[in-house]
Amino acid sequence: MITTWSTATGRTLRALRGTSAPLTYALIAVCSVIFVLGPASGLTPAYGSEDALPAAQRAYFRRWGVVPAELFDGPFREALTPVTALFVHGSWVHLLGNMLFLFVFGMMTEERMGRVEFTLFYIGCGYLALLGYAAANAASEQSLVGASGAISAVLGAFLYLFPRARVTSLLPFLFFLPMRFPAWVVLPFWAALQWLAAGHAGEGPGVAYLAHLVGFGVGFGYAWARYGRRKGPTGGLGRAVVGDGRATRVKSAPAPAPQGENQS
Repeated sequence: MITTWSTATGRTLRALRGTSAPLTYALIAVCSVIFVLGPASGLTPAYGSEDALPAAQRAYFRRWGVVPAELFDGPFREALTPVTALFVHGSWVHLLGNMLFLFVFGMMTEERMGRVEFTLFYIGCGYLALLGYAAANAASEQSLVGASGAISAVLGAFLYLFPRARVTSLLPFLFFLPMRFPAWVVLPFWAALQWLAAGHAGEGPGVAYLAHLVGFGVGFGYAWARYGRRKGPTGGLGRAVVGDGRATRVKSAPAPAPQGENQS
């Protein structure tokens, strides 16, 4: 058992060392620094404490997040908020959950697309995901922050580009036992859960599941349109291979469901 675990760990570390994905690491670093310096982390004395801190958090989210009621009828600067909102997170759980998914699925997707294309893809799809949520909730005064609209697009692209990559998942209904499945099993299952959750989501603060669905669909559609004519190891239907030729294994965990302002 120990030998098997050591071998699997070694393969994972070799795969990570052989990865060249500076933009993925940069996005994780930027989101982390912005969060630590912001009021939601609780680490910056400038935002006050106790009663003053929640008020500072609300003002911060409203300033940099998407407010659907203001996005379409407000000043021009509101049109930029679907971009700024991608770098703002509402809690430690929100940040760590999003960055875990970006770390797991972003590296291989960036390697496949290249740095410039991946950057434009991430920001563009994230913008459309938050815009889609805002359009469906145009009267909402709740601020929307978070990167998971863009990260969901990365998941959608990953599904098309690496459908047979092995994903280790922790499933609550299986007592969180680590199970390995192909991406074509895990990611559609994840999308189905987002669909079910979106159908039961209220209008108050919570998780913006619709933004996840829009991002996932846009990301998959982009990968299909961009790489659909290519097949084989470098095309949309290829098998993810790294280093010694063994199929890449990646790890994921259930998406968190933090409460507070609308979070994506």
